Amino acid sequence: MGLWMLLLLLLLLQFHLGLCVALPAPTKVSISSFNLEHTLSFLPGPETPPDTHFTVQILRFRKSTWKLVTGCSELVVGQTCNLTRVLKDPFQSYQARVQAFTPNQNQTSKWTISKRFLPQSDTVIGPPDVSVSGCGNCLLLYVTVPKTSGLQQDKQLQLLYRDLHIHVHRTRDGVQFKLNLEYKEENMISYLQPGVEYCVTVTVAVFFNSNSVPSKPFCAFTSPPPRSSLNVVFCLLGAFCVIGFFLIGVVVYGGQLSYELLRRRLPRSLYIALQSQDRGSAALELSDQTSPPHPPPPHPDTQQGLL
Repeated sequence: MGLWMLLLLLLLLQFHLGLCVALPAPTKVSISSFNLEHTLSFLPGPETPPDTHFTVQILRFRKSTWKLVTGCSELVVGQTCNLTRVLKDPFQSYQARVQAFTPNQNQTSKWTISKRFLPQSDTVIGPPDVSVSGCGNCLLLYVTVPKTSGLQQDKQLQLLYRDLHIHVHRTRDGVQFKLNLEYKEENMISYLQPGVEYCVTVTVAVFFNSNSVPSKPFCAFTSPPPRSSLNVVFCLLGAFCVIGFFLIGVVVYGGQLSYELLRRRLPRSLYIALQSQDRGSAALELSDQTSPPHPPPPHPDTQQGLL
């Protein structure tokens, strides 16, 4: 009798444990970070029921106690957890863990713990905001911190900026060189050729962090490029043609206008006399053209023969 009772208790205990820890544990729990914006992601364990929920807790190593993350206590499959406001200190180490459970809390899974995460060294430093302008034989380079989701992250990110790794490329012939400058918003790249285009790429260096993404190339001329002599010749020819057409138009229009003014201001009798004179001249020229030619005078020898 006692043996049967013992076996029954063992079966009940196993059944109770099976109800409490029956869900598969989450997998691939990790914290990713870009410009101090932190995100926790995970995958459900194999054969996880579709109605399973997940909860997230954070451990700060100085306090050694796990803390529930507000807003990440009932995640579903495919959701992530934003840890930006939880991991406030970029110089502190953290860990995260995820557990699966059913809505009625009858079943739970084991906790799955992430790797140790240090925001300062594990975040990816994105490309800064860059602008370039010419200043004669130099370039003015402006570098600022990119905007993030919060003012606190902007300030912390700017504190992490240490140096600027600058790559300069001359587009005319492909000549390249590199500069390492201490971080400041306004920088000057000197001893360049005037009137030449340069492209600049900037990478930010951060203490104890090598995960920096370079910016795209930003190009500018050191000064306005000189105009081609052929373009100047074409411009001058075009200007002379325009001026010539304008002068011809002024002369033609001025002649017509002068004739019209003369016709209006002369007395009518004088104007009729001028018209008659013009018509007479024209008739005389016409009669001269239509009259038969006079015979040539006889040759002297011919006249003597007649005599």
